[in-house]
Amino acid sequence: MQLGELTTPCLLLDRAKLERNLSRMRARLKRLGVTPRPHLKTAKCVEVARLALDGDATGITVSTLGEVQYFFAHGIADIVYAVGIAPGKLDGAAALIRRGAKLTLILDSAVAAQAVAERGAGLGVKFPVLIEIDSDGARAGIAPDASALLDIGKLLNDSDGAELRGVLTHAGASYHCKGIAAIRAMAEQERRCAVNAAKALRAAGLPAPVVSVGSTPTMTFAEHLDGVTEARPGVYMFHDLVMAGLGVCEIDDIALSVLTSVIGHHARTGQLIVDAGWMALSRDQGTSEQSVNQGYGLVCDLNGRPLGDLIVRATNQEHGLIGRRDGQPLHVGRYPVGTRLRILPIHACATAAAHAAYEVIEEGEVNARWSRCNGW
Repeated sequence: MQLGELTTPCLLLDRAKLERNLSRMRARLKRLGVTPRPHLKTAKCVEVARLALDGDATGITVSTLGEVQYFFAHGIADIVYAVGIAPGKLDGAAALIRRGAKLTLILDSAVAAQAVAERGAGLGVKFPVLIEIDSDGARAGIAPDASALLDIGKLLNDSDGAELRGVLTHAGASYHCKGIAAIRAMAEQERRCAVNAAKALRAAGLPAPVVSVGSTPTMTFAEHLDGVTEARPGVYMFHDLVMAGLGVCEIDDIALSVLTSVIGHHARTGQLIVDAGWMALSRDQGTSEQSVNQGYGLVCDLNGRPLGDLIVRATNQEHGLIGRRDGQPLHVGRYPVGTRLRILPIHACATAAAHAAYEVIEEGEVNARWSRCNGW
């Protein structure tokens, strides 16, 4: 199938770029001496998972129980559910474990640990658990030197319904770093916090065989990962404009794009109207704090080549407005109604979540359609 035959808007995945991105990260993590546990929260697709697992990786990371069910149904059993577990989800998690899933949960409080331990004992299941560590102050987790760390560890270790497996952290603040030196420093901070937390548990006689870290920026620039056992980058598979703005990748490494059609011209402002609005692109403006603001997406021609400084400047539900980055009017006559364009995503996770499937392209032609498992 040719790109011109697809109904717009739709999500394109360049297989060659995907495989190149996977290969690079796989080689990098091998040099760093850690096992990959790729995060599939962006991909949500078994075909992508199988490509990502080709090599040293044996397990995956996910962000919803729906993803656990989906990947387990497709033969992938070793899964870390890397969002703090809600008590109401424990019965579902136990059912998956009984069916053979090697499912590991995470939590960051004694209250959550007590809930997991009690429910596990009541259900006759021993939940494997990682304690989430806050390595950057950006999100969930407990400080690696907090007294609560040992309290949680002892509670889990002494329970009949849980098994302490170690620690996990995610340096989400790396997405806001200014420059590669800052990302390297964040990678070391992430590593140090996780390793120190594991050491504290071990010093108290508690098990911590797993030390899990990883964001795409920190895993791209980490200088060493001594003491770490596994890494969980995710968006590296596809990359996006936020990653490009951080210097993590080049524009040409971005494997995802949204195919759209010109449906009109906004004569007063000199902008194009396309059929990809925020429902197809998302309203993420993650590059607004970077040196180059890409609006809601960078505009490319049908071959994926950026069209100068054209960006999506505004979005409504089903309409996108394309214009010049500097706000000056463009020559709309160069893009007649029906012209097809491709838009590179600001945040690959958010853009991909709007679509049910990838139209997989190789050498400019569509040769497969891979479904996604959206939802929770």
